[in-house]
Amino acid sequence: MRALFIGQSYIDVTMLADAMPTGDDKSVARDYAVSFGGNAVTAGFACAKLAGEGVELLTSLADDWLGHMFLDMARRYGLTIHPRRVARSSLSFITPREGKRAILRARDDAYLDTFPSLDLDGCRALHLDGHQADAAIHYARLCRERGVLTSLDGGGLRENTHDLLGFIDVAIVAERLCEQMNLDAAGMLAYLKSRGCMIGGVTEGARGMLWYDETSAVSRLPALPVPGDLIIDTSGAGDVFHGAYLASFLAQPSAPWAAHFDFARAASAYKIQHLGNEAGLPSQADIARMRALYATG
Repeated sequence: MRALFIGQSYIDVTMLADAMPTGDDKSVARDYAVSFGGNAVTAGFACAKLAGEGVELLTSLADDWLGHMFLDMARRYGLTIHPRRVARSSLSFITPREGKRAILRARDDAYLDTFPSLDLDGCRALHLDGHQADAAIHYARLCRERGVLTSLDGGGLRENTHDLLGFIDVAIVAERLCEQMNLDAAGMLAYLKSRGCMIGGVTEGARGMLWYDETSAVSRLPALPVPGDLIIDTSGAGDVFHGAYLASFLAQPSAPWAAHFDFARAASAYKIQHLGNEAGLPSQADIARMRALYATG
């Protein structure tokens, strides 16, 4: 194991439509994609494509046809799955439009068993999204004791967020968490520093990310300037960002975090030009092309 990702798995159905029908109306979508979904799950797939073998995923899994589909997807990317059983697979229905996306989820997180005990020998990075709170805090504490890098996608406020941050090295959170905690971006960075996070950042969509580095210096990493007419689907862009910076860390653990995030923003620039999570997973060559096309100097 080189990296462990812990989260909730979904099957995402993403549809491009001019309007969503209501009542007895009907409509035909212009395009669609069916893919794996979930914050840490998508990050894990992105990391596996970029980093190769040794990426493992502890996630919910049902013994139904959607669960079998998910396992087939994982095998394609060489992901090792550590399942935590649920009765039914979770679904997300996503409609992107004008740089935003509406999401309707049907989730089963009533786990039928406890989380598995995993051998962390060789593990160099742990990534969490806050789902599976018991497993998240257990493995974050264990990795902190072993000196394994811990990373958190703080998409929203959860019961264990404050406690979990005490074991996190790299915390990249969304504006939604700032709103839930009544903090602006600068205030959130101060909060993350107070919890002992070595690296902290707030993602702000097209404005990029406000973050602090290993020296606590605050700066802004602008998003790459992808033309608006090329942006198809922003859903999953943040998840790909997380998976890409961890792949960069695995390849060059001594590189500064500015370099890891520069790599990751190019991965996000690729994702938003593709419909669905799987189509939006970049290769190393795709990331190099994004950097060449949209270099900001």
